[in-house]
Amino acid sequence: MALEQEYDYVFLVDADLILHPKTLVHLISLQKDIVAEVFWTRWQPNLPLQPQVWLGDAYRLYQKNRQELLDETEVNRRQMQFFQMLAAPGTYKVGGVGACTLISRHAIAKGVSFSEIYNVGFWGEDRHFSIRAAALGFELFADTHYEPYHIYRESDLAGVAKYKEKILASEAQLITHQHAVNKQKKAGITLAMLVRNEADRYLKEVLEHAAQYIDQAVILDDASEDNTVEVCQKALANIPCTIVSNEQPSFNNEIVLRQQLWNMAVKAGAEWILILDADEKFEDKAVKEIPLLTLDPDIDVYYFRLYDMWDEQHYREDTYWQAHLTYRPFMLRYKPGFPYKWLTTPQHCGRFPVNIKIFKGCANPLRIKHLGWMKPADRLLKYRRYMQLDPEGKYGVMEQYKSILDTEPRLLRWEE
Repeated sequence: MALEQEYDYVFLVDADLILHPKTLVHLISLQKDIVAEVFWTRWQPNLPLQPQVWLGDAYRLYQKNRQELLDETEVNRRQMQFFQMLAAPGTYKVGGVGACTLISRHAIAKGVSFSEIYNVGFWGEDRHFSIRAAALGFELFADTHYEPYHIYRESDLAGVAKYKEKILASEAQLITHQHAVNKQKKAGITLAMLVRNEADRYLKEVLEHAAQYIDQAVILDDASEDNTVEVCQKALANIPCTIVSNEQPSFNNEIVLRQQLWNMAVKAGAEWILILDADEKFEDKAVKEIPLLTLDPDIDVYYFRLYDMWDEQHYREDTYWQAHLTYRPFMLRYKPGFPYKWLTTPQHCGRFPVNIKIFKGCANPLRIKHLGWMKPADRLLKYRRYMQLDPEGKYGVMEQYKSILDTEPRLLRWEE
C-alpha cells in the first residue's frame, strides 16, 4: 500500500506502546530510512530493564568484532557502555530495531521486509527485517529523545498515569524555561516580511497575530503606493521593528528583494529568521508553540505546510493546488559565517537560500493559512500578475496559473 499510494513513510508501532506526542514528527525530522524510538522493558520480571534495539545477531547488546573472544567481564563492560549511550538523548547507529519503527518508502522500494530469511534461524520477524535491511545497504538507527512506555504485562498498566504526568511536567518545565530565556534575550525570533500595497488586504491581521510570538521584525516595503508602512508601524508598535522602503519597485525581480530582506534580518542580529508573506498566518495555537521550537539545540530549520484558503472556512485541493501536502522551510536558525547560496531566478526563487537543506530540519505539524486567494478580486489580480511577469510559464506552471480562475475548484473544510 505504501508503494502503490506513494506514501513517504510507514510507521509501525506495537499495540502495547504509549507514545510521546512528539515522537512521529521527531522521527521524520531525522530523515533516516530506518529509525526506531527506544523504549526499555523487563523481558522477564526478574531481569533488569533492557532496550528493544540491539547491536548484532539475535539480541547482542555489546559491540564485538567477528574474531574477538570476550570474557564475561568485558561483555558486561561493553554492554554497560551501550546502555549508557542509549540513556543520553541522541540518535545512534545500531544493528537491530523493532516495535516502534519508521521506515521510508525508499527502503521499502529497495526490498526491506519482515519476510523470513530461509537460511537464518533467529526467532522473531524483527531480526529478519534488520538483517535484510543491512544486507541491502541500509543503516539502522535508534533514537532516544521521546521514550515510549511499554505495557508488556498487566502489572505495567499502573505506570501509565505516571508516564503521562512525566510528559506534562516536562512540557511545563520547557515553557517555564522559555519564559526565562525570553526575559534574558532581546532577539529570539525575527519576523522578516516583504510587503507592497498590502494596507487594504490581510497585513494588519497577519502582523497583529505574529506580534504575539516574535521578538522583533524587519519589513521591506517595495515602494508601496498606499499606507502599508503605517499599517506595519501600528501593528508592530509594541516590539522592535525595522522598516525599509525602496524608492523604486522591484517586484518583477523577486530574487533582489528576497536577498535584500535576508540581509536586513542578518544586520538586525537575528538568531532565528521566520519569513512570512503579508498574507500568511499561522493557526492560533502557534502563538504558544512557535517560541518553544527555538529551544531544541539539534534543529536548525523548521518546515511547515501552507494551506491555500479559498474562503474563510475552506482551502483548495486539486491537481495544481496541493501545497499543504508538502513541508516547506519557514523558520531558520541563522549561522554566521555559513556560505548561503540563492536560486537566482526572477520569480519563484524561494524565500530562503537553497543550500539550507544540509541543516538538520524538523517537519512541524503547525499549519499556515495562505489568505491571499480568498477573494475573487485577489485571484484575478494574481492571475494577471503571473501572466505579466511569467507569460511563458518559465518559472512556474502555466496550467496552475490558468487554474486560478476555475469557477468550481475542489474545496475542503478547514478544521481548527
